[in-house]
Amino acid sequence: MAPELLLLALSVASYAVGALAALIVRGMVGRALVAVGALVGSLATLALGAWCLATGATLAFAAPWLPLTGLALRADGLSAFFLVVVGLGGAAASVYGFGYSAHYDGRYSLRLLGAMFNVLLLSLAIQVLADNALTFLVTWEAMSLSAYLLVLVEHDQHGTVRAANWYLAVTHAGFAALVAAFLVLAGGDMTGSFAAMRSATLPPATRNVVFLLALVGFGTKAGVIPLHVWLPMAHPVAPSHVSALLSGVVIKMGVYGLMRVALDLLGGGPPWWGGVVLGLGAVSALLGVLYALMEHDLKRLLAYHSVENVGIILLGVGAGLMFQSYGLPGLATLGFIAGLYHTLNHACFKGLLFLGAGSVLYATHTRNMEQLGGLISRMPRTAACFLVGAAAISALPPLNGFASEWLVFQTLMGGALVPHPEAAIGMAIAVAMLALTSGLAVACFVKAFGITFLALPRSAEAERAREVPASMQVGMLVLVGMCVALGLTPFLVVPVLSRALAGLGGLPLTPIGFSLRLPFSVSGVTGEMSPLLVGVGVLLLGTLTAVVLRGVADRRLRIGDTWGCGRVGQTPRMEYTATAFAEPLRRVFAELYRPTEDLSIDFHPKSKYFVRSIAYRSEVEPWFERLLYTPLLSALRGAAVRVRQVQAGSLHLYLAYMTIALLALLVVARWSR
Repeated sequence: MAPELLLLALSVASYAVGALAALIVRGMVGRALVAVGALVGSLATLALGAWCLATGATLAFAAPWLPLTGLALRADGLSAFFLVVVGLGGAAASVYGFGYSAHYDGRYSLRLLGAMFNVLLLSLAIQVLADNALTFLVTWEAMSLSAYLLVLVEHDQHGTVRAANWYLAVTHAGFAALVAAFLVLAGGDMTGSFAAMRSATLPPATRNVVFLLALVGFGTKAGVIPLHVWLPMAHPVAPSHVSALLSGVVIKMGVYGLMRVALDLLGGGPPWWGGVVLGLGAVSALLGVLYALMEHDLKRLLAYHSVENVGIILLGVGAGLMFQSYGLPGLATLGFIAGLYHTLNHACFKGLLFLGAGSVLYATHTRNMEQLGGLISRMPRTAACFLVGAAAISALPPLNGFASEWLVFQTLMGGALVPHPEAAIGMAIAVAMLALTSGLAVACFVKAFGITFLALPRSAEAERAREVPASMQVGMLVLVGMCVALGLTPFLVVPVLSRALAGLGGLPLTPIGFSLRLPFSVSGVTGEMSPLLVGVGVLLLGTLTAVVLRGVADRRLRIGDTWGCGRVGQTPRMEYTATAFAEPLRRVFAELYRPTEDLSIDFHPKSKYFVRSIAYRSEVEPWFERLLYTPLLSALRGAAVRVRQVQAGSLHLYLAYMTIALLALLVVARWSR
């Protein structure tokens, strides 16, 4: 048997064993078997993707004899890359989940958690291997339903059921759009291979319809604004290792699906396809980080940053589609590479951040940053891991977020080569929005890390916090290593990603690579960078600073009171809060946020110059919910009330409905012949 088939069989079997173990075995042994099954399956998935990328091997498997006939699997370069993303995210979450799930024992169903966790990983692995519409849609639904059940694990917590219902509603609206897109693309034969769809000749109007349906369907999963409404609800309430998987891997299936349909099956399209994707990416990136800045719930803040980073990925993908349509295959390939590189990097640093936030929640039982503080001395290893993730997502060199965002910038700079001024101006605007997004992301994670880990504890829970179990630390350290490695070696990563894209949508078969000089560059773009030199420089500067400080500092121990504005000693009330930190930016972008404010002052009854207390409340409600979803839900409720009137309880009336429907179908069938 070929190595790729063996790895696929091992992956499927391991996930199945992990799911069955969750249903059969209880206690620590059951949790261990769940984690081992998920870990082995994820490592096999990772190895399968790496093997196909390294050797160029392709996997093909069909099982028409199974129920729901038409199961077909195939691995090409794009599939192999996303298998690596699934395997890497799944492996870290599996190790972390063994320790994290211990505090659910006796409170929530570990059977549901363990079984659905493995089912989700299995459906993700099969998803990217699907080679026809039926297989794709069945595994897409399995992925969505297993994620829904995982979001519901903490069902008795405030907001959990509402978040799960929103997720289910939005994802099934997207699923309906995908069914329609594949029906049109496949000509009604949902078991036909993707190869047949590639060779089909569709009119331009039909291709545009398929693209728009796919954009809506995959955009709901990716969390693209304004289809993102479920994401900041569902990610915070899910178990933290599930949140890491949802953000790092599941939402990337939207990116995979969009590239599979738009680039591979449709072979690209007119420039406005790329323009729409580029515009949605720019808006998602900027608004995602702006709303993250206003959040005090640590996991909800990270969820909005998922919206931001999906936007950055779509900037690369949208630019690639535009360059492809203008006959610039080199820049098109670079755009898609930038999007894929940031996809992998986001899976690492966002997974790391959600695992770090989960460790904080595990130790303090709260996600509210206003009740945290001082954790760096109580959870030093968690703090160090979270700091690496915060630096990576802020695109600070020499970590991986910097490498991929640099590629996105370079791709957009190539817009000057486009002969159409409107496209060049659009990419210049996207560059400005990406630059603003990057700066705001740094500010947001200064807030997230500083308020959470520095200063004095603001609550008894933060005061009593202790470091998390070893398995949780190992899960974070795996992703720390990937953030560093992917940041230092883009000259190794980029040629591999170029091979993964070769031949798709007419892209050049010759891989794009960087020169092996220390400063490397890409033909056709304006800049060059040396991640190794940057890394060495940061290391030398840090070492030199430490040596100088050690040599000149007065190391005699001196004890003195800290200046406290006339107070005797420091207290947590003197610290910056998350609200105070974000207040200047809230005022700058007040026209966008449109916050509701409530200020009440309690004066002394004898004189208004003596204030007893001041209470200030400000709330920022995303205007998408107010302007888009609230009217939509009201209209749906009104329609539902009117539709209920047809349920009169009369059997004769129901038979009449069936007769009318049958006649209508016969007329349509006759007309369509």
